[in-house]
Amino acid sequence: MTQVFISDLHLDPTRPETTEQFYQLLTKHCQHIEALYILGDLYEAWIGDDDDCDLALHTQKALAACSASGTKIFVQRGNRDFLLGTQFAQNIGAQLLPDYAVIQCAGEPTLLMHGDLLCTEDVAYQQFRAQVHNPVWQQQMLSQSLAARRAFAEHARQSSQAHMQQLKQTQQFETIADVTPAAVIDTMNQYGIKRLIHGHTHRPARHAIDLNGVAAERIVLGDWYTQASSLIVSDNELTLNFAPAS
Repeated sequence: MTQVFISDLHLDPTRPETTEQFYQLLTKHCQHIEALYILGDLYEAWIGDDDDCDLALHTQKALAACSASGTKIFVQRGNRDFLLGTQFAQNIGAQLLPDYAVIQCAGEPTLLMHGDLLCTEDVAYQQFRAQVHNPVWQQQMLSQSLAARRAFAEHARQSSQAHMQQLKQTQQFETIADVTPAAVIDTMNQYGIKRLIHGHTHRPARHAIDLNGVAAERIVLGDWYTQASSLIVSDNELTLNFAPAS
């Protein structure tokens, strides 16, 4: 069984080359993939399952074709596409995964996450996340017009960029923008697993972890638009692919 894990594609009309790479995966390599896991931030922004922009419609069509060909598709929400819903999953023939999902991977129970919940030192972001994941807030947002939601998404993107720029001016950027080690340990212990796969930080690597004397591993997926990152699992072999930062 071949499993492919990707995250942080951040598909957006301004990056057509990334979208084309995604289409290549779905059309040329789909027949070799038994299960495709998308661990958040498939889109740069998702304003609701009723989005009628070309990117939303075309990518859903391509995903649906991949699913119809026999590839099982699993999708987690990220910090950019947290409004992905059940209609989207039905449209593409996929299963929406919860924020914490345990699967079998290479014979080992493995926890899948987007990764943003592990960045506990970024207090401002965690407060924002709690707000936009509130069901009442989401219902109010989705009741607005597509134009209003697009305006909100653009404002949120600009605010996120400003927040990251502000963090870069501090000596704590490297720690605040990355996962909190204690949160990683606590989460892995809570779910009783020795392997964690996540994205979000755009820092692809395989990290060895000591869980109370037990060897464990944290695998971080990179993004697509600069790193072309993926984790391929075949015959119990795990291969993390990414282009080194230039």
